[in-house]
Amino acid sequence: MGAGDYIIRAISSEEELKRVIEINMETLPEHYPYFFWYEHYELWRDIFLVALVNERVVGYNMCRIEYGIGHVRKGIVKQGHVVSIAVLPEFRRRGIGTALMVKAMDSMKEKYGAGEVYLEVRVSNEPAIKLYEKLGFKKVKVLKRYYMDGEDAYLMAREL
Repeated sequence: MGAGDYIIRAISSEEELKRVIEINMETLPEHYPYFFWYEHYELWRDIFLVALVNERVVGYNMCRIEYGIGHVRKGIVKQGHVVSIAVLPEFRRRGIGTALMVKAMDSMKEKYGAGEVYLEVRVSNEPAIKLYEKLGFKKVKVLKRYYMDGEDAYLMAREL
């Protein structure tokens, strides 16, 4: 593996989970209680992904599967939900975020038969919005005062 290379794979240990939580605390203003992280680790491990550079966790994508009213499709749909994704600042702009999203979406469709995927993103987070749009996501609606600091979110979704 050369410099700048990375590996995307399912999370595999509680040590990696602790590192993911550290990355979340360092990079995002939204935090969750440990039990929430651990529940996703236990139930959705194959779509709770980590990015590694030289065996160091540098990013993650925590997802789950739900049933709900479709954002893109009509009726009740099996949906993938991207709950939280982050990459350490010094490892951004290398394609890691894109790779985390693509692998998660592929797994949601192949392993769970999900018909669509959705996420929430701060309206001010232009780099993330651009990434999601590049991956085929569309802005479905604005969620007013979604975040604890009062900022709105876009709900974005796409078919799988």
